[in-house]
Parts: sequence; C-alpha cells; structure tokens
Amino acid sequence: MTAKKVRHILDTIAGMFPDAHCELTHSNPFELTIAVLLSAQCTDETVNKVTATLFQKYKSPADYLAVPLEELEQDIRRIGLFRNKAKNIQALCALVLERHDGEIPEKHEQLVELPGVGRKTANVVMSNAFGVPAIAVDTHVERVSKRLGLADADDSVLQVEQKLMKQVPREEWTITHHRLIFFGRYHCKAQNPQCPVCPLLDSCPEGKQCMKTPKKRKSKE
Repeated sequence: MTAKKVRHILDTIAGMFPDAHCELTHSNPFELTIAVLLSAQCTDETVNKVTATLFQKYKSPADYLAVPLEELEQDIRRIGLFRNKAKNIQALCALVLERHDGEIPEKHEQLVELPGVGRKTANVVMSNAFGVPAIAVDTHVERVSKRLGLADADDSVLQVEQKLMKQVPREEWTITHHRLIFFGRYHCKAQNPQCPVCPLLDSCPEGKQCMKTPKKRKSKE
C-alpha cells in the first residue's frame, strides 16, 4: 500500500472520530491495568460498570491481596472468565508489590511479566498511562486493518502491529490505535459493517466485494 493511500485512510478515520480515546474508566496506571486485564473477551461498557464499584473497594495492590480469592471472584463475576482473571489480578498485585514497590512499571518488558498482561495490554498501559507511543492490536484494530488492506488477511496479531508501526508515523501510533478501535466498534463492525455509507469503501477491498455480492436478507416471519 502506498504512503498516500495510508494517509488517506488515517485522515478519513480521523475526520470521522476526532475525539477517539480510551473508553475504560480509570484514574491511574494501576486502575487502567486492572481494567484492561478485565476487558479481555468483554465489552468496555461491562468493565466500566464493574470497576465503578471495584475501584471504590480496592485502591491499591495490597487491597486486592487482603481479601480471599472467592470474594474477589464475586466482585467481578459479571466479567467473562472472572475466576481466571481474579487469580491473575491477585498474582499481578503480589508481583507489583514484590518487584515494583506497588507501582505499575512503565517498561514493556516489565509489564508483560505481570500475570494476565500480554502484549496488547502492555501497549495500552504504556501509551495511555505513560504517554509512550504504541499501537495495541485488539479485535477491532485487527479486523479493520485487514479489511482496509493495511495488513494481510493471514497476518498474526504481532504482524498486524508491526505493519501498522511501519505505515503510521510514530507520533500518531496512540491516537491511531484509538481511532481504529472507534472505527471498528461503531462503523466497520464485525457484523453488518456500514459499507454502503463508508467514506473508505473505495479503499476497502473487502467492502467493495461485499457490495458486489450482498447477502440476502432473511424474510421476517
């Protein structure tokens, strides 16, 4: 893909979602880390409903370790995979206290050592909590990047990230991450993407193909 076409895609999405931002409610790096951990296979909306009370009860890593695991599980049971996430939260808190004086580390290699924190979570925390440019590839970013041709259909998540980092100016990595998420969450959805009214239809190989062969709508019973 040419640099001119990439610029067109970025500018168009920027015009559609100029105020794109992290939608997970948090007030510090620790809360953001917990929120992103909880958001795996779960909507931000649900996470925010849970953390509204969770962050009132638990203010620090020590607070999460002061209760039995079963109590923490009940506090987050509305979240998918809540049992595994509760274990990871307590293990993460223990490691943060042991190695980092109770503070979330800023370096990527230290973040991914924390239980429940993968590459995507580390990138989100780095960019949103510490202002370090990064592109976190979640399901929306991956889907949109492949549909628009910014990445290939068979690319891994890491390959998608690497290609975006090469095509997008470094100073735009973080905001592009947010804009791609908004574009995928509210416009180029997994089901029923808004292809007919999409300003990027001419730049989207998948969209143009879908418009040529539209799916038949089921008749109402």
